[in-house]
Amino acid sequence: MAEQLTGLADDRALLGRTSTAERVSDILRSRIAEGYFPPGTRLSEDSIGGALGVSRNTLRESFRLLTHERLLVHELNRGVFVRVLTVEDVEDIYRTRSLVECAVVRGLGEPPYPLDGLAEAVEDGRRSAREGDWKGVGTANIHFHRELVALAGSERTDELMRSVFAELRLAFHVVDDPRRLHEPYIARNAEILSTLESGEREAAARLLAVYLENSLKRVVEVYLRRVGDEG
Repeated sequence: MAEQLTGLADDRALLGRTSTAERVSDILRSRIAEGYFPPGTRLSEDSIGGALGVSRNTLRESFRLLTHERLLVHELNRGVFVRVLTVEDVEDIYRTRSLVECAVVRGLGEPPYPLDGLAEAVEDGRRSAREGDWKGVGTANIHFHRELVALAGSERTDELMRSVFAELRLAFHVVDDPRRLHEPYIARNAEILSTLESGEREAAARLLAVYLENSLKRVVEVYLRRVGDEG
């Protein structure tokens, strides 16, 4: 916890003089997504409030917002914890991803499309793989899908999927072999990018649908194996 709090204290400067619960929520959401606070971690009001230099009331409001986003859970007489997802949660996340991401791709106008963000995410994934940084590959993968959603040019869609992708990272944190999970999607991201560069949005949407179906199966396998091990 000490290491996480040191990193969190570095975020204090982001609050500036206009500290709000929403901005604290943004910081904590990012830290949860990055794995600083893994699923099941109890969040201490005193420690986190001290690290960020915010009041207890501000922090509690931030916790409330993140609980509403299903990233945290409040347990009576125990405190606030980073949520541990169930298989049903994972299936619902992927159902939402499929509905939104495939619709975004199919709804694109005439090419060319603004694909610089996607290309950057693909290269980030390749570089992380060369360095053996499989957590970094997972981050690049989510970056790819955020950029894909951003092609819709909708702030509401971006906001919706921001929470969905943060929940997705909670699922990734229980994976014991991140290389096995993430490595196949480096090439598949590149294939979707290439297809969009060619202006073939329907073909890209079909690739994406199969991609998400395969990814769901892999993550669910991990969850079921974990449940079996714990049993």
